[in-house]
Amino acid sequence: MMTTAIIPAAGTGSRSGLSQPKQFMKFGGRELIVWTLERFQNCDEITDIVLATSKESIGFLGELADKYGITKISGIVEGGAQRQDSVYRALSSLPSSYEGLIAVHDAARPLIPPDVLSAGIRFAAEKGSALFALKAKDTLIQKGPSGIGYLNRDNVYQVQTPQIFRYKELKDSFELAYKTGFYGTDESMLMQNAGYSFEIFEGSVFSFKVTGPDDVELFRLLSSAD
Repeated sequence: MMTTAIIPAAGTGSRSGLSQPKQFMKFGGRELIVWTLERFQNCDEITDIVLATSKESIGFLGELADKYGITKISGIVEGGAQRQDSVYRALSSLPSSYEGLIAVHDAARPLIPPDVLSAGIRFAAEKGSALFALKAKDTLIQKGPSGIGYLNRDNVYQVQTPQIFRYKELKDSFELAYKTGFYGTDESMLMQNAGYSFEIFEGSVFSFKVTGPDDVELFRLLSSAD
């Protein structure tokens, strides 16, 4: 089954405390986005890659693809104001007759283990979906108006990416969201909003998102040891 990876890379990196978008910062000699792209380039289960980035970065991403031999990129589109908009633009660049899977992955999750990625795609091909997530291990609390409450960690997961769904179901979910003015923080929220169910697939602690200064420093340490 065909599986297209959609990687939104239009973020400004404001939360990372860096002077430029973190996906274009160099770690271990190459840009963060290159680390991410190489994982998908080298994954046999991935058919092609569509990127969504800022208008001014489209040419630069093309140059990086040529430099590092990222040959699976089938399109680079201009991203939107929010992540949801960027993913939708990438999704809409595919032909309406597409019948494969869509794997949406954060550009800032560069260390997803190759075996986990491949296994998750195979799982999605069998089950129809795969929401990569980590089962909670720590004690979890929730602060509310009446004080602190404790959550049952047996039922709590930390959502990651990729999030893999059938093309038509994901496209339907986006179109319903825009029709009703719904904005979610990730694709699973849109799928749930549209009434679709999905399967959880165990992710990896290594697939953390490089967001804040601590994440940047951790990735810097790990990439220098590569």
